[in-house]
Amino acid sequence: MPFPSLSVFFPAYNDAPSLPGLLASTFATLEAHVADFEVIVVNDGSQDNTGEVLDHLQAHYGPRLRIVTHPQNRGYGGALRSGFAAATRQYVFYTDGDSQYDVTELPRLLALVGPHTGLVNGFKLERNDPAHRIWIGKAYNFCARLLFRIRIRDIDCDFRLIRRDLLQQVHLTSTSGTICVELVRKLELTGCEVVETGVHHYARLYGKSQFFRLPSLATTFFELARLWLRVVILRRSAY
Repeated sequence: MPFPSLSVFFPAYNDAPSLPGLLASTFATLEAHVADFEVIVVNDGSQDNTGEVLDHLQAHYGPRLRIVTHPQNRGYGGALRSGFAAATRQYVFYTDGDSQYDVTELPRLLALVGPHTGLVNGFKLERNDPAHRIWIGKAYNFCARLLFRIRIRDIDCDFRLIRRDLLQQVHLTSTSGTICVELVRKLELTGCEVVETGVHHYARLYGKSQFFRLPSLATTFFELARLWLRVVILRRSAY
């Protein structure tokens, strides 16, 4: 039986080479498994030809593909917040536009949705990144889970399925990668059912990660500290 209603979106920054294949796989997967769906790409101020590639893809897919364009880069958190705001279906799935996750594994998440499920979160079965990124990722995940008392095992696995009415209950403010911590923490605080499943993670074929640049790391850890102070210590903006 097809999944009833789903918005799928991808935050994209300089992801022009990966988007044609990603969207081809996405539409094929959704047509086989979902009754009613929409696909959204958030072009977060890309400086390559992502905009031109998306114009070509929209001409091919027509109204089934929606594009949200940021004239200037708003950061990963800003891109996710735009994607959540643009989504209109009952559930929302997102993953990154660089194809390090395989969108054909989405049906695995859809199959785990029950009457009370608010979040289905992937966890990386094996991380295919350079060694230093793996260690930074492990340290970040450990610290974030400890500081924010988050229960899921892999906060920075951006392969997530969320019930949209819960997204409308939480108020997200982060502009950097800390939005994943804020999002999961606030979803867990709603008391919704959270389910986890392993997904594959692949080596990056195109471009460079924006998260592991020194300025991005500095911004992320600054925002993480500020979020911890506000949400955990001062207990403000829990939702």
